Amino acid sequence: MMKMIPPQSFTYEAGKRAVLLLHGFTGNPADVRKLGRYLHEKGYTCHAPLYTGHGHPAEELLELHPENWWRDAEEGYRLLIAKGYTQIAVVGVSLGAVFALRLGVEYPVTGVVSMCAPIQGKSANELYERVVSYAKSYKTFEGKSPDILQKELQELDQRPREQLSHLQDLISDVGNQLQYLQAPVAVMQGALDQPLYVESAAVIYEKVPDPRKTYTLYPNSGHILTLSPEQQTVFEDTEHFLNTLDWKS
Repeated sequence: MMKMIPPQSFTYEAGKRAVLLLHGFTGNPADVRKLGRYLHEKGYTCHAPLYTGHGHPAEELLELHPENWWRDAEEGYRLLIAKGYTQIAVVGVSLGAVFALRLGVEYPVTGVVSMCAPIQGKSANELYERVVSYAKSYKTFEGKSPDILQKELQELDQRPREQLSHLQDLISDVGNQLQYLQAPVAVMQGALDQPLYVESAAVIYEKVPDPRKTYTLYPNSGHILTLSPEQQTVFEDTEHFLNTLDWKS
């Protein structure tokens, strides 16, 4: 069996402008690391937390309440505050983008970049498919035989999934609070992503009240924009948006 090295959070310190980077459900900080390095080179301090249970077996994910992951996002924000950063923008991918929007509703943020956020509320079955996909990758990487893999996936299928319904509720709740978000928002969406996400992007853009909001569709990209064929453009667009924000000197 291969020894799994769990993914790690990261912090790259630079100037006074701080950016909190948030990964998605079943993802990890590696999904936003390249973006973090890019922004760090441009003078931004970047921090990306790892959500509880992520980078561990899928069985653990099904036992965790989504509020655990929200608290991890909050802790990332608080860590930057504790380090003395008073101006923080939040950039999130997928569920990380939902958390970025929620941080914008509940905390003072300089701006939000929302990449492929689901706001319509995915079905619990669709969320479970993500868990299965994650489990297959994880168990294959561990070196498990096809027979054992199949047996463990069948056992996974018998586990309770009510946490995924809680995740659905969390996503929908954030969608219902967007009118309270008092910061500029850049909505970014891959055109090749599932229709639910493309529709969500339009809803987010419509509901966010700040007139400085932007909406960009990337024609050759799917769901994880930070790892997409257009990632360089995504990075440049993110930096450009951050540069336009009202940072206090």
